[in-house]
Amino acid sequence: MKISGYQGIETKRCTYNKNGYTGKGDAHMKNLLIAQSGGPTAAINATVAGIVTGAGASGKIDKIYGAVNGIKGVLEEKFVSLNSVLKDMGCIELLSHTPAAALGSCRFKLDSLEENDEQYRKIGEVLRKYEIGYFIYIGGNDSMDTVDKVSKYAKEHHYEIKVIGIPKTIDNDLMEIDHTPGFGSAAKY
Repeated sequence: MKISGYQGIETKRCTYNKNGYTGKGDAHMKNLLIAQSGGPTAAINATVAGIVTGAGASGKIDKIYGAVNGIKGVLEEKFVSLNSVLKDMGCIELLSHTPAAALGSCRFKLDSLEENDEQYRKIGEVLRKYEIGYFIYIGGNDSMDTVDKVSKYAKEHHYEIKVIGIPKTIDNDLMEIDHTPGFGSAAKY
C-alpha cells in the first residue's frame, strides 16, 4: 500500500523517500534503537511507525534498529534493521494499523545494578558496538524501570545516549499517569 503523492522527506543529512530510509553516514550521526515489551497493543506498532517516520525526517539518525523481544533482544544482540524492513511509507502505514507487537515482547525486569552489573556492562557494550545514540523503549512499568536504570548507568559511565521511555500498557497501571495509550485498544478488542 503506497501513500498517493508521497514525495519523500528531504533533510540535510538523510533521505526518507519512497525507496526507504537511507542515512548518509555523516560522522556526527548516531543510530537509533527501538524496543518494546509488555502486552501487545495496536498503539505499540503505531508508535514504532511514528518513531521511524520522525527519525527519518530529523536528519540526525543514520541507522534504525529494532531489538527483537525488548531488553532481552538488546542483551542477546538480536536486532533487525528497520531501515530495510520498513522500506517505504506503505510498509510504515501498514505497521501503524497492525495490532500486536511487531518487534516481539518480553516480560523481563533488569536486576538492580548492585545485584548484577554484568547485565548493564553487556547493554553498554552492545549500544557502543552499534553506535546507538538514541534508545527508545516502549512499554509499561517494567519498561519504564528499564529506561530509568539504563539511563542512570549510561550517565554514571559517561556514555552519551538519549534513553527515552514511551508509556504504552494494556494494564493502565503506570504510576502518575491517568491513562496510557494501549489500554483503550486492549479493552476494545
